[in-house]
Amino acid sequence: MSEQKNYHLECTGAALGTVKQHTESEDITLFGSCFCPFVQRVWVALESPDEVDPYKKPADLLEVSPKGLVPGLKLHKYTPPRALNESTVILEYLEEALVRLQCDHVSRSIVPSFYRYLQAQEESAQIEHGKEFRAAIEGLVALLERAEREIVQGGGAAGVGEQKALGLGLGLWLEDGDLNLTDAVVAPWLFRATNVLKHYRGFEMPNGNKFDAWISRLFAHPAFKATCSTEELYLDSYERYAQNRPNTSQVANAINSGKPLP
Repeated sequence: MSEQKNYHLECTGAALGTVKQHTESEDITLFGSCFCPFVQRVWVALESPDEVDPYKKPADLLEVSPKGLVPGLKLHKYTPPRALNESTVILEYLEEALVRLQCDHVSRSIVPSFYRYLQAQEESAQIEHGKEFRAAIEGLVALLERAEREIVQGGGAAGVGEQKALGLGLGLWLEDGDLNLTDAVVAPWLFRATNVLKHYRGFEMPNGNKFDAWISRLFAHPAFKATCSTEELYLDSYERYAQNRPNTSQVANAINSGKPLP
């Protein structure tokens, strides 16, 4: 048997370069780990991380996140400093326009099905959860297509101003759009589907002209690229999930016990 790989403690590639750009004290500190997708979706929006080992739970992290979970956000402009934790809560703070239905679908369907698929050990379970994960991605695409068809392209908006605002809510789904909350919330899992799930489960992403163009814009966006490490980091760090080792993480334990994600 080959030696088991372990999770990484420091970013690599473009992500490491981004970390090194933030060596000076700043108004906001983001506590995170280099391989965590919950951290990356906040980092894409914020891009100012302070990396910690999530399994050691240092005092600074516990100060802002009592459960010791990353990401945690410390707002230094306030006296005393204020703290936020939970990635979706932090993203709500960073971006006023929350696309609630799309983000809820990501949290309820895409994220848990990703881990169920990766942690499944029996072939039958892998096939089942692979279909579930693909269906979850297609469900998000359906929400984006519906918003574009019924609202942005006419008929669902009260006026030009509302139509423009709703169009911004579709982010990079639109060719002339820019990164929005839905993009940041889902991108880490879609990205890991192209490397981690492909490597360990042979997963192939859905395809289609609109979907392919969206994924290309998403992965090529400077804010997302700047938070990505090299493929080796992800493959090494997620081997423990793919083998479903005991006590891999609180997320893994929740999936195995059928409980909601922490």
